[in-house]
Amino acid sequence: MKKQVRLLLTITLLTSFFWGCSKNDGLLDSSSLKLVINQSALKLNKSVADITSTQAYNILTVSDGTLKSASTTDSVYRVYIGLNKINGVYEYKPVTEWDRWGFSLIRYFKRTADNKQMIVKMPLKKVKNPMSLRHYSPADSSLTNNFSIAVSDYYNNYNSYWDYEYLLDSKISIDGTEAGSLYMKSLVRPLKGRHYTSQYAFSGGYTANYKFDSGDTTIYRFAIMDGSEVLYKEERFTIKNDTARFGREHQYILTIGDVQIIRRSGTHSVQIAVNGVIQPNAVVTVIDREDEQEASVTNKREIQITFEDGTTTTISALIDNSVENIRTIFKSLHQVYFAASIVDWIAYDIYYHRN
Repeated sequence: MKKQVRLLLTITLLTSFFWGCSKNDGLLDSSSLKLVINQSALKLNKSVADITSTQAYNILTVSDGTLKSASTTDSVYRVYIGLNKINGVYEYKPVTEWDRWGFSLIRYFKRTADNKQMIVKMPLKKVKNPMSLRHYSPADSSLTNNFSIAVSDYYNNYNSYWDYEYLLDSKISIDGTEAGSLYMKSLVRPLKGRHYTSQYAFSGGYTANYKFDSGDTTIYRFAIMDGSEVLYKEERFTIKNDTARFGREHQYILTIGDVQIIRRSGTHSVQIAVNGVIQPNAVVTVIDREDEQEASVTNKREIQITFEDGTTTTISALIDNSVENIRTIFKSLHQVYFAASIVDWIAYDIYYHRN
């Protein structure tokens, strides 16, 4: 890591030098352009490494193969759960109860105090293996409730797969120290389409967010940020048609630090820009390995840059160490296993035992 930091500082100094020697109009020669691209890629790689070392990353990207609660296809099931129906402080303390037919049931959470939020304290070991929440063994009695989630806003208004509204705003803590947060909002209506946003916050000021809005023009955005600074962002704008589920790609923008790759429909060229200034002396080629309607750098799309001096590089080569982790962050923001496997399951358990 220290070697990577030293390399990043060296490239930053060289970039500043070459930038100062470049034309005032922001156009860069091959050497300067390479340095800017490498600097942006190195900063992204370091930041992704920082993110993946956090406890929040390991928790929020947890996966057990289930999808978020709203993805159920049960056309009969209806429910509305608001925060006022599940608020309070709860401790993970499984006990056996008996229903009216004489069958034993496990009640997993005990309400210990009043609170306007839903605060749940439970073993971190259970959080990291969500399926274990649904199973109890005697050894669980020795586990410590060293993980907590504080839900400050929540509602789950589900009518059908095509008609639901969902909101979750929460913070997670480990051993009493805040580790990160999760925000998610989803609205699906037959006449209004799909609107979805989710965001993770990690320690160190890093965030990752995903946004999808459907309509005649569908907008998709996925970004990794350091405060207000964009480290990585993919944006796609598609136009609705009759044959493609996600529509025809109208514009695609990839941002890595100061560098942007821009492709628009109806043009034969793909542009590269640095700080908003188009660099005409580099040739960019977008290569989709398959006919994928949601193609991205982490999903079957390659981008090749050919410089004025004849040398080439690719985005996958520049961020090779980060691709898999970026894919994991995107997939978890898109499917939000944590919300379904942990938060919603807890909310259901509390709701059906209180009401």
